[in-house]
Amino acid sequence: MSSPDDDTDGKPSVTIRCQDNTSVAVTFCDRFSFDADSVHYAVELQAPGMTARTNEVVAWIWDNDMVPFLEELAADFRGWDGERRWQTNDRELTVSAVFRTGGHVGLTWTLRPWPKSTGGWSASMTTWLEAGEQMASLAADARQFLAREPQ
Repeated sequence: MSSPDDDTDGKPSVTIRCQDNTSVAVTFCDRFSFDADSVHYAVELQAPGMTARTNEVVAWIWDNDMVPFLEELAADFRGWDGERRWQTNDRELTVSAVFRTGGHVGLTWTLRPWPKSTGGWSASMTTWLEAGEQMASLAADARQFLAREPQ
């Protein structure tokens, strides 16, 4: 399940919690823009014993962003075979999706800050959501969070 939140400083954020274990969560936060062509934001992964964060994921307005990917997953609530994948241009954030029996979508979120640097790191975790309403809600929350002008 996802929820649009406001950080303690009033900035918009979105948190996606795993329906199987609500202590597993992904948060989009600290949104900012330098220009009209992009939106920058941080992504945090949280699970028992692990926290990972990348501070500057970039969504370009001219590129295939994450929202259409999430909307397609929500529209295909009856399921699909195999894995679907989306990633940012610089591959700092990758999201892969699988469908499991019972109408649930597993979203594996992978962070790779500085993917081409020596000594870089990566962290992954999976959230499970209901294929219909929860996926549609996540897509809508992500659309609002990534909008150039927050609504």
